[in-house]
Amino acid sequence: MRIPTIRGLIDRRVLVNYRVDPDVLSRVCPAPFRPQTINGFGMAGICLIRLKHIRPKRWPAFLGISSENAAHRIAVEWEIDGVRRTGVYIPRRDTSSILNAVAGGRVFPGVHHRARFMVRETDEEYHIAMDSVDGTAHVAVEGRTADELPERSVFANVAKCSQFFEAGSLGYSPASEATQFDGLELRTANWHVQPLAVTSVRSSFFDDRDVFPEGSVSVDNALLMRGVDHEWHHRESLCNHVLSNDPD
Repeated sequence: MRIPTIRGLIDRRVLVNYRVDPDVLSRVCPAPFRPQTINGFGMAGICLIRLKHIRPKRWPAFLGISSENAAHRIAVEWEIDGVRRTGVYIPRRDTSSILNAVAGGRVFPGVHHRARFMVRETDEEYHIAMDSVDGTAHVAVEGRTADELPERSVFANVAKCSQFFEAGSLGYSPASEATQFDGLELRTANWHVQPLAVTSVRSSFFDDRDVFPEGSVSVDNALLMRGVDHEWHHRESLCNHVLSNDPD
């Protein structure tokens, strides 16, 4: 089922970005995806986003819904007909919205899990925590606005970092069918990021040492976006050929 273009406002978006050993990261990237690298590192992270006025493009804003959402994401590349593509693979999405959880993977792209969010924020300080209802996913981030990226970041400056993540606008996440990945493209009218200095971060995904051994993953930087008009565009699903061709 093809969804209409969805419009709304990114009221607040925090991206906590990790640099990861690409060999380790490749083990959590299903086919056809492989890690996209920068300066020898894979890039992965957490997106904590509050959406407002989300509705079909032609509907008035007052009919839209609002929600807090979290996603674990990995910068990836893949090939279609010999052409290299880039974007993000999103192994898990969590949401405060019952509608998103019920309709995700059925009416619109990507399976969404229900979660509870605890948010305290000012113009300069952000404290965001998420606990999934099923008890399997946990995130907690604290930080404050900054002017520059950390000195050890793989990115030379804020502009290059912003460019990299703006280019990763096409995301794929597991569909309700095990062999499919649903596609969704983010288009923004006024893309702008500001560095966020992280003082504390916890993630049940990136803190799992069975998946990410000690020394294989570390926080590289964090970015903040506020007040961004945007649209979500449906994109054709991708097939996991490894799963779909498995005789078992």
